[in-house]
Amino acid sequence: MSHPLFSSLRLGALTLPSRVVMAPLTRNRAPGAVPTALMAEYYRQRADPWRGAALIVSEGTAISPQGQGYADVPGLYDSEQLDGWQQVTKAVHAAGGLIFCQLWHVGRVSHQLLQPDHQAPVAPSAIRANTKTYVIDGEGKGGFTPTSEPRALHRREIPGLVHEFAVAARNAVQSAGFDGVEIHGANGYLLDQFLKTGANQREDDYGGAIANRARLMLEVTRAVADAVGPGRTGLRVSPVTPANDIVDADPQPLFDHLMRELGALPLAYVHVIEGATGGPREVEGRPFDYAAMKAAYREGGGQGAWMVNNGYDGAAARSALESGHADLVAFGKAFISMPDWTERLRRDLPFVAPERATLYGGGAHGYTDYPALGD
Repeated sequence: MSHPLFSSLRLGALTLPSRVVMAPLTRNRAPGAVPTALMAEYYRQRADPWRGAALIVSEGTAISPQGQGYADVPGLYDSEQLDGWQQVTKAVHAAGGLIFCQLWHVGRVSHQLLQPDHQAPVAPSAIRANTKTYVIDGEGKGGFTPTSEPRALHRREIPGLVHEFAVAARNAVQSAGFDGVEIHGANGYLLDQFLKTGANQREDDYGGAIANRARLMLEVTRAVADAVGPGRTGLRVSPVTPANDIVDADPQPLFDHLMRELGALPLAYVHVIEGATGGPREVEGRPFDYAAMKAAYREGGGQGAWMVNNGYDGAAARSALESGHADLVAFGKAFISMPDWTERLRRDLPFVAPERATLYGGGAHGYTDYPALGD
């Protein structure tokens, strides 16, 4: 019997030859926020749609200088960055691949050293995240440091923020050559901060009730879909991950509401991190019904592909696809150390773990020197 992972799928405006997606992976190898030729080689190695990913989702890419939260992550807001991304997308397309750009605003998960004029990061409320970010000191040495205390976004700033997402989306597709975009609404970054009670204590129409906290996520998604087309727009969410000190008092009704509202948009996909990012699929004390969330999306009219992520292997992916739980499966760390991960899945070969010391920052070692089968 054929493996459902290796069957084709219509995804918005595109057709994928398999259900294997390369998840976004921050690697901190874009000095000055500009993509490099080394990055183009990294993505090219993973772009073969039969041996590698049917779809690549890029590393998180800042929509503006204010959206930056980690040293040496790329941006989408100046011409040099767009030129750098063009060499990446051209390399991917030359290999026969498809690539979406992940649109990122980190909100409070930042440091003043990374912000324009060393201003405070922004957030829904002035609540500091008990987490760390990656900075490079004056001697060029990178390391993790606690985030800075943020300031609350003023109500009048929010329309401009929504506009920045739309401009970044157009830059990605029309100027940089991406096939689409994924809005990063997960992992405790800005849109997730607005969603969840642990970070959002606003008293205006972007805080308090579920509909208010979901407002920014929905406004951004609609604006991006208008900018590049809903069939080239995906959204990533993480209902219960504690990443970056994020929590919500009652996530089930929050995400069920969000999904029902999203159903009116013919998105390419919804990308769901199940459990704690890079950790347990069942977060202690945080039960969540992903099937109910998906049902809410379908009941709201949502037709986009349902992409799942977090700790999947070949067997779990097969089960998720055959049961109808998922349409696509995203793999992260596997693609770091195995650029031909799909081929290895086909042949049921063992997982090769990446070298942890080279995950963030550095050069080619631990980035483009992992061999494919037969190399």
